[in-house]
Amino acid sequence: MDKKYCAYICAGCGIGDALDLEALSGVVSGEMSMECKTHEYLCGAEGRAFIEKDIADGVNTVVIGACSPRVMTSEFNFGDDKITVRANLREHVVWTEVKPGEGEEPNAEAAEFLAESAADYMRMACTRAKKTLLPEPYQLEVLNKKILVMGGGLAGLTAAKEAAAAGYEVLLVEKEDKLGGKALGWRKSFPTGAPWTDLEENPIHALIAEVEGDARISVETGKEVARISGAPGQFNVTLKSAGTRTEWDAPSRVTVDEREKIEKGEMEDPNAGFVDYTKINPDGVMVGSVVLATGWKPADVSQYEHLGYGSVKNVVTNAEFERLAKEGKVPANVAFVQSPGGKEDDKDFPYCNSVTSMVALKQAQYVTEDNADGKAYILYQHMRTPGSMELFYKNAQNRDGIFLTKGSVMKVEEAGGGLKVAVEDTLLGEDIDLNVDMVVLAAGMEPTTLHQNTINLAYRQGPAFNDLGLFDGYADSHFICFPYETRRTGVYAAGGVRKAETMEEAVDDATGAALKAIQCIESVDRGVSVHPRSGDATYPDFFMQRCTQCKRCTEECPFGALDDDEKGTPLPNPTRCRRCGTCMGACPERIIGFKDYNIDLIGSMIKAVEVPEDDDDRLRIVIFVCENDAYPAIDMAGMRRNGINHMVRFIPVRCLGSVNMAWIRDAMSAGMDGAMLLGCSYGDDYQCHFVKGSEIASKRMENIGDTLSTLGLESERVVAEQVAITDYDKIPQIINDFVDEIVEMGPNPFKGF
Repeated sequence: MDKKYCAYICAGCGIGDALDLEALSGVVSGEMSMECKTHEYLCGAEGRAFIEKDIADGVNTVVIGACSPRVMTSEFNFGDDKITVRANLREHVVWTEVKPGEGEEPNAEAAEFLAESAADYMRMACTRAKKTLLPEPYQLEVLNKKILVMGGGLAGLTAAKEAAAAGYEVLLVEKEDKLGGKALGWRKSFPTGAPWTDLEENPIHALIAEVEGDARISVETGKEVARISGAPGQFNVTLKSAGTRTEWDAPSRVTVDEREKIEKGEMEDPNAGFVDYTKINPDGVMVGSVVLATGWKPADVSQYEHLGYGSVKNVVTNAEFERLAKEGKVPANVAFVQSPGGKEDDKDFPYCNSVTSMVALKQAQYVTEDNADGKAYILYQHMRTPGSMELFYKNAQNRDGIFLTKGSVMKVEEAGGGLKVAVEDTLLGEDIDLNVDMVVLAAGMEPTTLHQNTINLAYRQGPAFNDLGLFDGYADSHFICFPYETRRTGVYAAGGVRKAETMEEAVDDATGAALKAIQCIESVDRGVSVHPRSGDATYPDFFMQRCTQCKRCTEECPFGALDDDEKGTPLPNPTRCRRCGTCMGACPERIIGFKDYNIDLIGSMIKAVEVPEDDDDRLRIVIFVCENDAYPAIDMAGMRRNGINHMVRFIPVRCLGSVNMAWIRDAMSAGMDGAMLLGCSYGDDYQCHFVKGSEIASKRMENIGDTLSTLGLESERVVAEQVAITDYDKIPQIINDFVDEIVEMGPNPFKGF
């Protein structure tokens, strides 16, 4: 597009009171060669009309100097064919910088500092506008809108039903010979409404009938997914008969050397008996997205020898007891053991949570319902019944024949034709021995993705979610912010593979996952990304002529968006991409970029900042801030008028993983006195919306520190800090402390060169 620029500065929200707008406009029109206008309130109807008049006269690239780009988004949206860049003069300048007390006139020096900051943000915004190109959405030539649902249990059936109700074709694949999953073995389900005391009928049979009668749903029982290749909108799914061993299920990948030894007979082939099913049945089914609802299995409790599972008769798991209850085989006296006890102190069984607590309460009711003199003993360390289910718990407490006590089970052994359960540290204040007919152990709900390869993806990163290493095998990519989403775009988790949950929760989960699967397909159809940058029409462009095949982009991509072609060159899959820019940050050759976000664009913004020479009161520190947590936290710090030093300049980035170390070098060579990366927490409790961005950036920063040292610059001039969106009261201190350290070190010795 041939750009016609105009910049607009808002005087509202105190901006006009704190800044000399005429002088600021002069910086834009003079230094940036861009027409600049001011208005009392740009976000109002008159302000928008003020801009729209210029747009009607040909302006197509607009720079807005006003409030944060996180607010007033619709007011400053002038259409997909226009470029709009925002300069944050309110939260990051007028409301954020240290100012005199209330009622005092700003002194000349403070006013000068504010003017310098505002000018730099306008310079950066104008530079960004000049470097930004209109995105061209990536459109597939052929888009398939069918949804694959893996798993025919409660979650899978619900996902299929909801997707079909929304008008989408569904392929439902279940490895067993019939639909229903584990729910077929449930006698009753938890209450789902007031008074929250009575058990309800199992809904699974009605749901099966509904799915089997839906013309939009194709059902394949006795089948499993052998392989999924491709990308959202064009996934190619190959099915296999359940139990068939394929190369994707093989226990190991043999090396070239091992293959030679196998051919010579010097070692056995560990994959003997496994076949490449895609060669037998190469024709796949095309789908647009996937709902992964392969469920869970009871966690192993045999390791607790003192409880006798596997060695003492009538010691069963809760899942096994449920089947007995459905068959009407409920003993009269049963002990429900919720925690391992023994030397485990107050720990629970693996993968236990509120569901196992409520299962024990439900199954205790079976005992009293089926036996006139039935007695159920619930022995727990933690009893969890969230929300309205507290009423379910209280009802069980008041029920004749149900006894609950906190206690540690030390031993289960056979005695007099029954079982004796030794319990210590009870609420009764004394040790007790219970004589019962059966002991039920609260085995937790272990996701199938923990040890099994359930998804079989033909991705460079491997067929499963093995690169996660987080969340105990659960499939979510970001459990808090983006439920149902996995780290494979277009694959959404529901039910037991996402978390241990009740039937009611599984229904909600499945509905959410189905909606995500639909959203993904429709986003692909429009050529835009899914969460977190939902609606982003850009995608990474690769200048392959300069690619050195270093593999950094493919290895660091958190979502498996890059494969390799036959020559080992990165092979992008744009519809898998979440637009985080981690590949751009990884590339040493700087050959990856987006239309509105690339190495040159951010580098030019850095260079647009005016760096004064030889003035300790005017040092310059650039801070690259994550747009998901750090940037909004800084905005909130500004709203609360928390002071941040006037020497810093914020540059928003999509993710710290997108920060290329060339920007740090550019900043230091441009005379910046320090640089900080401000992003999300990483590790086991990571908050990074792109999973590994902060962690990757911190590792890169270690290397840049070494580079600075070789140049005679203190490595402490460059740091990375972790913050959360709720840290708006902490961030000013973090930043100001860093500024103090830079002041102590003094100006960058390369300043002026």
